[in-house]
Amino acid sequence: MSITPAAKGRITPDDIRAAKGAAPIACLTAYTTPMAKLVDRSCDVLLVGDSLGMVLHGLPSTLGVTLEMMILHGQAAARGSQRACLVVDMPFGSYEESPEQAFRNAARLMRETGCQAVKLEGGAHMAETIRFLVARGIPVMGHVGLTPQAVNTLGGYRVQGRGQAGTRVMDDALAVAEAGAFSVVLEKLPAALGRRITEALPVPTIGIGAGVDCDGQILVIDDMLGLFADFRPRFVKRYAELGGDAAQAIQAYADEVRSRAFPAPEHAFSDSPQDSKAQDSKG
Repeated sequence: MSITPAAKGRITPDDIRAAKGAAPIACLTAYTTPMAKLVDRSCDVLLVGDSLGMVLHGLPSTLGVTLEMMILHGQAAARGSQRACLVVDMPFGSYEESPEQAFRNAARLMRETGCQAVKLEGGAHMAETIRFLVARGIPVMGHVGLTPQAVNTLGGYRVQGRGQAGTRVMDDALAVAEAGAFSVVLEKLPAALGRRITEALPVPTIGIGAGVDCDGQILVIDDMLGLFADFRPRFVKRYAELGGDAAQAIQAYADEVRSRAFPAPEHAFSDSPQDSKAQDSKG
């Protein structure tokens, strides 16, 4: 059962907040109009994640993603989405300097993409910024645990919150929620910690590698469809292998072009006037 919007139209951040403890919240990333249309049919939250830098643009991390890239892909996703709550990531360097910087860039993201909320990474040290944004009309989704934009200071894409470090992640999650975030992404945490944080927070938790007890789950769509094959995180389940299927299809096409099997007669146009209307109607 998916979230039913309180009002006709899109699912809002308030609808997501109200789903705490109810049916799990289904979330996926999307970066293009066609993919957004597919996600919109089934999911409650559509995140235009800065993961697009790696899965679409071939960058080694998310650090090279710009605000302009997020706006471009946010606009594309918005064209394909009518129902899901549309959230756009704030990229590295666009919000950390000050709450004022964060507001300027978040306001631009919302104005130019039409999204319902922004997501930013960081725990207690970002609470002031989250509070500043929320007070000025910008809904914020938080993100704690493994925060990919801080990969260089975290020492890589490691599991966070093991042992005593779990206290820090719990404190981060509580601070983000208290500051006004309507939901909090928990990334790459021990499942038991994900459960404890979910029980402690008054707002929904969205897990990605944080266990089944979170209030919702999110994956990068290229990961779960098997389109991104450079590496496969342990927390990813492949629901399809579209990358392999696409490679086979491309090879079949190239083989048929070289053997002149394609285009076949049914793919060609004749010069007969009688055939023109039927041919034109088929493109």
